[in-house]
Amino acid sequence: MRILGIDPGSRFTGWGLLQKQGNRNAYLCSGAVRLDPRCALAERLVTLAERIEALLAEHRPDHCAIEQIFSAKYVRSALVLGHARGVVLCTVARRGIALHEYSPTQVKQAVTGVGRASKGQVQQMVRMLLGERQVFQEDEADALAVALTHAAAARGVFPR
Repeated sequence: MRILGIDPGSRFTGWGLLQKQGNRNAYLCSGAVRLDPRCALAERLVTLAERIEALLAEHRPDHCAIEQIFSAKYVRSALVLGHARGVVLCTVARRGIALHEYSPTQVKQAVTGVGRASKGQVQQMVRMLLGERQVFQEDEADALAVALTHAAAARGVFPR
């Protein structure tokens, strides 16, 4: 099973692709969609939809896991993030790909064992769990962590 994890954002949207084979998760590729903050929000959202569509067409995941929105300190930031999430959800749903959502606490708990783990701890555990030497950028690591969370949930190791 191929799992595409997505960590949505209005400036950077991380993505990571895993191949789940039994109890093993193999890293395939990852990256980030970088959106120009100088562009209008609507323009960035169109670019995001096009890039996610291209990723789905190229990698053909069986499942897509996305991080749920968290309680943001600033209302405007939360609203803009909600727009980006909506674009990702719509783009994935239009392709008929199974879609799964996990809270940030669930992701941290599944990957590190601690629901309040730091970003650095998540990055380090993603590397360890995937047996990768490369250092993943924050957005990539978060997306891969979401994919790993779904892999654990699909095995029944982690409750949905």
